[in-house]
Amino acid sequence: MMKILVFLMVITGCFCSCKEEKLAIAGSGWNDIAIINKKTGIIEWKHTLNPGDECNDIEVTPEGHVLFAYSKGAKLINRNFETLWDYQANENEEIHTATRLPNGGIMIAVCGEPARIVEFDKAGKKNHEFTFNTLIFDVHNQFRQVTKTKDSTYLVPNLGKRTIMRFSEEGQSKGTVFPRNDVYSVLQLENKNLLVSCGRNSCFVEINPEKQHKDSILVTYEVDGAILRYVAEIIVYKNGNKLIANSPMYHTDKSQPLLIEINKENQVVWTLPYNKAIKNITAVYSFFE
Repeated sequence: MMKILVFLMVITGCFCSCKEEKLAIAGSGWNDIAIINKKTGIIEWKHTLNPGDECNDIEVTPEGHVLFAYSKGAKLINRNFETLWDYQANENEEIHTATRLPNGGIMIAVCGEPARIVEFDKAGKKNHEFTFNTLIFDVHNQFRQVTKTKDSTYLVPNLGKRTIMRFSEEGQSKGTVFPRNDVYSVLQLENKNLLVSCGRNSCFVEINPEKQHKDSILVTYEVDGAILRYVAEIIVYKNGNKLIANSPMYHTDKSQPLLIEINKENQVVWTLPYNKAIKNITAVYSFFE
């Protein structure tokens, strides 16, 4: 019996260790979304968007389905390209946020007049919505990746105003954060500070939202081993490393990597070199399978 238990433990351990890190990627100006093997950089799955679509947010569900925003809506598809759920924006609206919630539901953020945040349950049925104003009349210039924190605060990176708008679950304002740079996406860290991707400013910022004094803002313009271009979505790993979507879309020099992983000392530990088949990455999601 003991030998059988040991054998099962070895097999189970092998199964777990055989899982590899994959990255779901998408990019403004790139007409595909894809899944790559992080270790090899090889594209293992690719889906071509419809003409005119633009994807700035992508995730993979525990079931292996792909959730993504495509500017005209948000969609969930399986790896056979079959549509499982599709929410389409109204005329004069755009959707650049589509993310899973801890309860298994979906949250989208809709650029428009007014702007909207909408949540859906596991079955795809709408169960919560509120509206707000960005004071930006150019819908495309309102925001990209909206996040919801553990304490149910919505963080909206207002592109046109270069601010982070904060809302309660009921849609009430909880104040504004001023990163003093462009804003693309925002993530609340374990210490409650906000990590802001600063797009065209080619940097990222860590800011204490309760202080916001100049000396409480940590700005990173340089990393050791690569050059930051358009800094889009950033993932923070459990070990503190950061994975940065580094889009070259506003640069003629395409020599810099599309993805950069740095350690706590801002040293580059991994990169995805520029690849003509990928073009731009502004959204990235890490998972294992």
